[in-house]
Amino acid sequence: MNHLGTSEQATLNRGWVVLLAFAAFLLALGYGFYVLWHNAPTLSLRPSSRLETPPLRGSLEAADGTPLALSTPEEARLYPLGLSATQLLGFGERSSGKGLSGLEFDLEPLLSQGQSLRLTIDPQVQAIAEQALWKGLGAAKADWGSAVVIESKTGRLLAVANGPAFDPTAPRRSSEQDPSWRNHAFVYALEPGSTIKPLTAAVLLEENMARLDTKVYAPMSRRVAGWTINDVVKHPETLTLGEVLKYSSNVGITTLAERIPRQTLYNFFQKMHFMDAALLPPLSYQPRIAVQVAAPQVRPLKRWGPAEYANATFGQGFLITPLHLATAYNILANDGVYRQPILFEGNTSQSAVVFRPQVAREIRRALTEGIAEKAKLPGYVLGGKTGTAQVVVNGRYSSSVYAALFAGFIPANTPRVTVVVTLFHPKGNLIHGSQVAAPIYREIAARLFALWGVPPLLDSSSGKGTLVNR
Repeated sequence: MNHLGTSEQATLNRGWVVLLAFAAFLLALGYGFYVLWHNAPTLSLRPSSRLETPPLRGSLEAADGTPLALSTPEEARLYPLGLSATQLLGFGERSSGKGLSGLEFDLEPLLSQGQSLRLTIDPQVQAIAEQALWKGLGAAKADWGSAVVIESKTGRLLAVANGPAFDPTAPRRSSEQDPSWRNHAFVYALEPGSTIKPLTAAVLLEENMARLDTKVYAPMSRRVAGWTINDVVKHPETLTLGEVLKYSSNVGITTLAERIPRQTLYNFFQKMHFMDAALLPPLSYQPRIAVQVAAPQVRPLKRWGPAEYANATFGQGFLITPLHLATAYNILANDGVYRQPILFEGNTSQSAVVFRPQVAREIRRALTEGIAEKAKLPGYVLGGKTGTAQVVVNGRYSSSVYAALFAGFIPANTPRVTVVVTLFHPKGNLIHGSQVAAPIYREIAARLFALWGVPPLLDSSSGKGTLVNR
């Protein structure tokens, strides 16, 4: 009986212990909630390990979604298309990936936050332009070159090619030692030379001051305000405006241009955006972020004396980038309507009428009939204008350093694209635009026609299947 009572007492004691322990737990839990509530304003959550890791750098993509530049979790920056478009894309620091050049630099605020962007670049057109440019660049032994391809109706940049080829993952030197990493199409302003003559001719037609068959006395040289203007290609003394373009007569175009006030040509230069540094629009959703383009250098109108005005009519005495020149020629391709060039999908290309449609078509016809021999492609209608501009070295025009250019349309009768080719300092016996830049344009045209599936037109009337201009 005493044994049973002892057992019951032990059980009772254990119950009290459990009850007291549970009560202590509730008191501790309550105190913990009190402390948490009392100190809540001063507490901060510790960032998770995921938030501590910076976002993966955003990628750059071509118009069809092809990756052009992307990052891996190991922080390596990859360029899946190898050497293609690398000057446009640019590069960054080895360690941090921070952009130092090209789009990697211009878009750093977005890319560093992990935002990706899609360009208007067509990888196939880009490759076509690059292969033709690199081949021609080597043949001409030029320091560098560029080729810009703009979709005529939309202003979309389909290709921005530069050369020599550049590997963004290789050790880099300064631009003075190695110009290959610069996007010269955007950042180098140079004199456009005789490629400006068709635009001056378009102003004459627009102002009803001349027609393509208007004749002008054009000896091989003339004096303007104490300066001698010379022609290079031998030609008859009397030329039509169309022949002025064909023979690239400085004398002829300056003589005809005297029919219009200097203010008029200057105003048209403004309409063609030759004074516009912000040529490319900013991103539609980030208006403070834009791609850098070199500012043109055009004298103000008050400094256009007779000699300066004459020089301007044939592309001397002012500087614009290849992108500016391509944009101006695209006005002719687009039947007189200016289209702002765009590089990003989603951006809107602004437009404005510059010339009457008939004016643009007549100039294109003249450039088709007078096209350089090395720019011709049997079976297709091609048109454009050559240019060979002296380069200023140490404050004076050099007698040995030139820029060779070709600006034209593909095809010329109903343009799909506008193309501008530039070679800087070609060396040897062949240095003119008609000799070294025109073949690159022709090669680009041939490959584009193949890409588009456009066959050459055959002349069935002769029964011989002779190739004729399309």
